[in-house]
Amino acid sequence: MSKLFKKARRNLGFRYGRRLRQLEHWLVARIAMMIISLLRLLPADKALNFADRVARRIGPLVGRHRVAINNLRLAYPEKSDAEIESIASDMWGNMARLAAEYIFLDALFDYDPKATKPGRVEVSGADHFEQIANEDKPHILFTGHLGNFELLPVAAATFGMKITALFRPPNNPYLADYILSTRRSTMGALLPSATGASFALAAILEKGGNIGVLVDQKFSSGLETNFFGRRCQSNPVLGILARHYDCDVYPARCVRLPGNRFRLEIEDRLTLPRNESGSIDVPATTQLLADVVERWVREDPGQWMWFHKRWEISGRRRSRRGQAKSAG
Repeated sequence: MSKLFKKARRNLGFRYGRRLRQLEHWLVARIAMMIISLLRLLPADKALNFADRVARRIGPLVGRHRVAINNLRLAYPEKSDAEIESIASDMWGNMARLAAEYIFLDALFDYDPKATKPGRVEVSGADHFEQIANEDKPHILFTGHLGNFELLPVAAATFGMKITALFRPPNNPYLADYILSTRRSTMGALLPSATGASFALAAILEKGGNIGVLVDQKFSSGLETNFFGRRCQSNPVLGILARHYDCDVYPARCVRLPGNRFRLEIEDRLTLPRNESGSIDVPATTQLLADVVERWVREDPGQWMWFHKRWEISGRRRSRRGQAKSAG
């Protein structure tokens, strides 16, 4: 009888906790939608600047600020406390602008390859976009959470490139629905990162399609890599897919510029490291991607999300030898 009572109590607690989380998600989403409605009343530039100012005040009050400060101190031991706080402040401003820019995405993206005058968005490496769009073979583009990275697939569509972007939806289902609908209206095909996503990406490449992947997030039980001199776990899927389909891999990023402007950059095709048999070396490729993102972040650290627990190790740790064997 006592076991049945304990089981019933656990089930009740689980259902209560689940409903409480649903209520919390709903309340957070309602508050977020209210803020979005208010921002819509303002011109784009004023709304983005307002969001930046508010985030710089509120950001230091939330728990994730401590995570960001700790990560920054470990990444930049030579910097003073004031410099660390300044980067963290820039980070919160960047994240607030990114959130607010969802509202004005159509108005913000004004790039026209045929325009004679510069607009709000400029593109570096436009020839690469055109080449990928015209080639009848699969390609992989990768980026990190820098600037407004959401503008990259919009730019790709401008050049006629068909690309499927892998994204991680928010844990809040109500916000996830809003963000997904906003993204799909401007960014083309989207693929939520979930179980089976790697097979879906493989199917796209198999048909000669193009995929876009974010590579700067923690991946539990992933390959061991180094980022800012610290051990972390990274997703090996890009290297595995590139090896299997022998497709070209291009780095791409968004740089936030003063005056609510952006520079979208697509760099030269990467030369991926190969092993003795001539196949793409997956662990070395995964490290190469981390190195590229680190270079980008070091150029403007305030445009990256330092509050992410990138260096938290979880799951079974793979040795270097084990990594090479499992990736092979």
